[in-house]
Amino acid sequence: MNLTELFRRLGLNTPRWQWRATRWERAMHRFLRGELPASGIRVSRALIGANIVFFVLMLLQGLLAGLGLRPLFSPDGYLLIHMGAQYWPLVLAENEWWRCLSYAFVHGGVLHLAFNMVVLYQVGPLVESEIGPMRFLTLYTLAALTGSLADYFWHPMAPVVGSSSALFGLIGFAVIHYHRLGDNLSLQRRNFMLQWAVFAFVFGLLVGADNAGHLGGAAGGVLFGLLLPKSWQLRKATDKVFRLLGGLSLLLLAGSLLLTAASWFIDRGAA
Repeated sequence: MNLTELFRRLGLNTPRWQWRATRWERAMHRFLRGELPASGIRVSRALIGANIVFFVLMLLQGLLAGLGLRPLFSPDGYLLIHMGAQYWPLVLAENEWWRCLSYAFVHGGVLHLAFNMVVLYQVGPLVESEIGPMRFLTLYTLAALTGSLADYFWHPMAPVVGSSSALFGLIGFAVIHYHRLGDNLSLQRRNFMLQWAVFAFVFGLLVGADNAGHLGGAAGGVLFGLLLPKSWQLRKATDKVFRLLGGLSLLLLAGSLLLTAASWFIDRGAA
């Protein structure tokens, strides 16, 4: 049964609802084929929403723990780890592998969240419009993982939070991608991305951010940019591969958040 028929059975027979059903159904089919929807919710926008929701959940957890509004600006390490921060001792000793991705949805205060979401809002749609939602999901997930891996080699005992490793992956990819394209507009966009990278890296140095993760995420993005076919014909030939990889990435991201949420109840039960 398609959406148009479903809406009709639900009594939504007006032209407006039938038009919406047709539009949403077409967008769904395009997304499943790995194509960027002409309109509607983009993956980059959905990621912003997920980060904000997870931050609100952290504030609620802080209130329940009697921390008041302190987590709004400066959540303590225990709360961050509870919310899914990357902490390699727990990953290795307790097999909490979901932390390798869930950390990218946890932020150390509203300013940390705001800065990262501004970058995602500026950079995400531009990259997504270039490569489509499935490749975007693959890139974002890969960069979060390579950033997490870099943290393991640099400071494995330090809790790490924030989406900046994944964001540096988007920037690293964009720099290589636009440089490979080589036309004037692409080179302007390359320079724009380089400016974002320099600004974010210097800002990270000033505030003591996780620049090891930033470099790891950027490395993942650069690798993705080097391997992604430049020609339309070759890219079309890899659509099926990236439909699979994009779907797997979506499952990994969603699964990491679900497992994090499940761990809250396990911890409470054990206490």
